[in-house]
Amino acid sequence: MKSFVLAFAALILSAGVFAQTAAPATVKKADSFVKFKDVTHDFGKIKQGTPVTYAFAFSNITDKPVVIESATASCGCTTPTKPEAPVAKGKEDKITAGFNAAAAGPFNKTIYVKVAGVDQPLELKITGEVLKAEDYANYEKETKKG
Repeated sequence: MKSFVLAFAALILSAGVFAQTAAPATVKKADSFVKFKDVTHDFGKIKQGTPVTYAFAFSNITDKPVVIESATASCGCTTPTKPEAPVAKGKEDKITAGFNAAAAGPFNKTIYVKVAGVDQPLELKITGEVLKAEDYANYEKETKKG
């Protein structure tokens, strides 16, 4: 009987240990490592077949070097480039987004920036409208008149 009571007490105590909930992990966000001057850019109207680029400037807001692990795009028409070297504390750098403007029509593309030590990528967006050559020529004439 004595061993039964001890076994039962041990079971109850061990159940209490396993019932404890773990403290939530601290979620690190990219914007606590880097600060972008802007996260969207509108190219406006551009001529079909004329590639465009935009540099998204950012600064390291930590007291340690920050590594940009990757910069990937939502489609093959957009080519992002990232810094190859770590960005020193307080220093600035850029993610450049190139867009090939091959197809006519409006576009809305996303660049995903992965910062070392952060699970969720930061999103940069480029938008605009690609016009066929003739339509772009007419657009330029109209804007010069006004």
